[in-house]
Amino acid sequence: MAFFHFMFRRFFQKHKRAARVARWGMPRDYGHRPLVVFANHPGWWDGVAFMLLSQALFVPRRMYIPMDKAALDRYPFMRRIGVFGIETGSPRGAIAFLKLAKDVLGAPDRMLWMNAPGRFSDVRERPVPIAPGMTRLPEFAPDAVFVPLALDYPFWTERKAEMLCAFGEPIEGRALEAMDRDARAAALSEALAATMDRLAGDAIARDPARFETLLRGREGMGGIFQMWRRIVAAARGQRYDPRHDPREEAG
Repeated sequence: MAFFHFMFRRFFQKHKRAARVARWGMPRDYGHRPLVVFANHPGWWDGVAFMLLSQALFVPRRMYIPMDKAALDRYPFMRRIGVFGIETGSPRGAIAFLKLAKDVLGAPDRMLWMNAPGRFSDVRERPVPIAPGMTRLPEFAPDAVFVPLALDYPFWTERKAEMLCAFGEPIEGRALEAMDRDARAAALSEALAATMDRLAGDAIARDPARFETLLRGREGMGGIFQMWRRIVAAARGQRYDPRHDPREEAG
């Protein structure tokens, strides 16, 4: 696990500017209970976000992530770090997923990370789609706490995009179980949308001070041009700053 987390961090630092969690959206004390983190699904980077957030904020909880079986077959190493394959698009696959999720959430130190829409969806799509399996999950895990997670990957002033995250208000599994499925889907969608909307406001503000920075990547353009700028700054006795806009504090 330590090796894989090290590799994910290195990969992130190469391709992203920073991983940031909104100060208002930091996780809280959820007690000794299993957790279901249900997130929107804006892009490929969501799985990396799950890995980084789990390692940085939820130790010693054990992480599990469902993933389309066909996709997982292309990344078989991920089975070693809590990712399990599910057959999407069929009733048999949905039933198998719910049974696996019930087993996963049978211990209080475990957490299940899910992309609630079940497909890629733009951060501006409303209402936020909720997959049928996500809607039924409270019936199989009523003792769990359901926590919305908003994800966004905007570009600010640098070459690389930010990874912005925020955890929303938790929902008791028992409260969701008591609803009919339509009302349950609406409650999950509204909770996730509210978290996404608030995170969008911070993304628009482009103010790193609103966030806790968990991990920073390399900044600047890189390559020969950046090397030349460094040499020129050294020759002039100046401090070299690789950022495009040095006025912006990177956290």
